This record gives sequence, structure tokens and C-alpha cells, in this order.
Amino acid sequence: MSISQADIDQLRRGVLASLLEHWKFYLIEGIILVALGAAAIIVPPIATLAVTIFIGWLFLISGIVGLFTTLWMRGVPGFWWSLFSAILGIVVGVMLIGWPVRRAFSLTYLLIAFFIIEGVLSVMFALDHRKELPGAWGWMLASGIVDLALATIIIAGLPGTAAWAIGLLVGINLTFGGVALVAMAFQARRIEPSISTAS
Repeated sequence: MSISQADIDQLRRGVLASLLEHWKFYLIEGIILVALGAAAIIVPPIATLAVTIFIGWLFLISGIVGLFTTLWMRGVPGFWWSLFSAILGIVVGVMLIGWPVRRAFSLTYLLIAFFIIEGVLSVMFALDHRKELPGAWGWMLASGIVDLALATIIIAGLPGTAAWAIGLLVGINLTFGGVALVAMAFQARRIEPSISTAS
């Protein structure tokens, strides 16, 4: 099955129409991200604790839900694996919530992986949308490069950076991501309706 140029053009028009229709949501999201990022940069140790505790609650809640559903469906194949997974989620959640300062070091490694993956994806997104968003793709590219630079900074500063790095770097990441979304929103607002709806 081959994709014709008409299909590609129709897909592009759909993307443009969606960007034009929802640019205000991108703008609001960008402003919120910038505000949260600024708060995290101002007080990085508190932001580090907040991120650690938040992730702890996610693990704890998912573990409890998993334990409930596993016990409810005892006859399903893989019962013991599901039970182990649910208990592990609960244990990890309790550890992150109960001792967030100690567990921040472990989360630092996850943060490194997150920044690397998000950085690569942001760069690829920016390069793919150069034509559709000529005034904003550079910001998206910069956001991806900053993510990759942040991962490098964390790696270079270990183990000392673990206490404050998560909060500070998440703050920087949120700020750049928010600025990129604001730029994309303003660029999307300028899309000609006739271009996005042309048949």
C-alpha cells in the first residue's frame, strides 16, 4: 500500500487545521509550564522533593490498584507476576514518599534517561515541522538541545547534584518547554485558514 502525495497534503492540512484551532490551548499550557519552571528554579531542593513525592504517589496508587485487580482476578494466567509487580509498586511508592531525600539519587538516573529521550524527540519534532512552523521550530530545536545538555550536566555532577538537580533541571526544562509552546502557539495563530482547509 503506497501513500500518495494527495494523502500527504491532506494530512498536512489536517495538522495545520488542528494547530490553528487549538493554538490558545498551547499558549495556556506554555504559560503554565513557564510559571511552574520558574518556581522550580527559584527553590530547587523543594522542587526535587515535590517531584520525588509525586512519583512516589504514582507508584503507590498504581501498586494498590494493581494489587486489588490482581487479587480480584486470581484465576488469570500470570497471577504471581502481577502480584509481585503490584507489591513492588507499593514498596517503591512508600520508599519514595517516606524517604524522598535518599531516593532522589535513584530518580536522578531516571531523570537523565528522561532528558535524553525527550531531547532527541524534541529535536526530531522540530526538524519534522520546519515548514509548518517556520517561526517556532527553532525554539523546539533549542528545547531539545537544552534537554540533552541538562542530561550531560547531571551526569557530570553526580553524586553531588542529586540533592538539587532534579528540581532545578526540571524547572529549566519546564521553562524552555513552555517558551517553545508559547512560540508555537503564536506561530500557529498566524496560519492562514485557507491553507488548512484547502481541498
